[in-house]
Amino acid sequence: MKDKVLILGGDGYLGWPTAMNLSNLGYSVAVLDNYFKRWIFNKLGITPLIDCPNLQERANIWKGLTGNDIKVYVGDIGEQDFLFKVVKEFEPDTIIHYGEIPSAPYSMLNHNTSWETIQNNLGATLAVMWAIKTINPDIHLIKLGTMGEYGTPNIDIEEGFMEIEQSGRKDRLPFPKLPGSFYHLSKVQDSDMLYLGVRMWGLRVTDLNQGPVYGIETAESRMDKENRLMPHFHYDEFWGTVLNRFITQAVVGIPLTVYGKGGQKRGFLNIIDTLQCVRLAVQNPANKGEFRVMNQFTEIFSVNELSEKVKAAAKNLGIDVTTKNYPNPRKEAEEHYYNAKNTNLLSLGLQPNYLTEKVITEMLEIVMENKKNIRQDIILPGRAKWQ
Repeated sequence: MKDKVLILGGDGYLGWPTAMNLSNLGYSVAVLDNYFKRWIFNKLGITPLIDCPNLQERANIWKGLTGNDIKVYVGDIGEQDFLFKVVKEFEPDTIIHYGEIPSAPYSMLNHNTSWETIQNNLGATLAVMWAIKTINPDIHLIKLGTMGEYGTPNIDIEEGFMEIEQSGRKDRLPFPKLPGSFYHLSKVQDSDMLYLGVRMWGLRVTDLNQGPVYGIETAESRMDKENRLMPHFHYDEFWGTVLNRFITQAVVGIPLTVYGKGGQKRGFLNIIDTLQCVRLAVQNPANKGEFRVMNQFTEIFSVNELSEKVKAAAKNLGIDVTTKNYPNPRKEAEEHYYNAKNTNLLSLGLQPNYLTEKVITEMLEIVMENKKNIRQDIILPGRAKWQ
């Protein structure tokens, strides 16, 4: 019997694919979610490309295909009694924490959305820390962070820590953070709280600072020919990551929405590499009293470079794609130095799946097959502005 893994935020773009992937490998898996993001989607009037059944329905479909059980818990991890009950009942060896509001634009929309993001994200992480400390301090906590915690400093970005010499003395200290939204700030505060828990309580924590993710399918989602196991693929201005948005815009004939000059650089990775990275963290847990940081990306691109890649792949499918530069709704550097380290996951055996023309073409074809579901009224930027 392999380890038990509890996935918080199991209804999300990454949470459900992670659950299937680990279940397929023989792990005993449970997912927990309160469907809060679905409530936000309804509030904002946005929908995914492909409708996603609820967790229990997907768990039933998965069992029918594989014979494997994925246990489902529905509730709020911020409610202490509920979370403690789940952890005591399931007895996880590993907790994967996706259970947060992951949208920078949403966090900057207004005071209420900023407070929702801060309150939800920090409250969830704090509750998980106390549950582990109280019930079983040996549980390995894997928390999904973001490369956005670092911002765009004019120096190389290390993996969580850096060696500093000052006035003749040396120390290893957390790398300075320059978050660009209340969402990214909440992830910085997550990291600070977890590092405190490691130092004070001896917790074992892996902090995965992930770049923007792209992709629609995984090996497990392809098992269902009716597309009922697909992740929440979004293309709107709040939840759609840049490449997923560009792919969708290309299919419906909307010029690719390049913000500002388009020189913004970030580290990107395929959704199947997210699963690989998380799996490696599960298989190689942090030591007791260790706060381990891993930068989770495989390639660095500018927005302009991504738009050119999409245009080239679309052209081979007979799709003529143009771009349009929009006033940048975000407060960010549009031309900057960006060199981030990502050696820790590679040293554990990460085998990157790079962004080839074939990968983009496959994404374009899937979106074309579901073109009738695309709502053009939610594609263009408008509401999500940094005030």
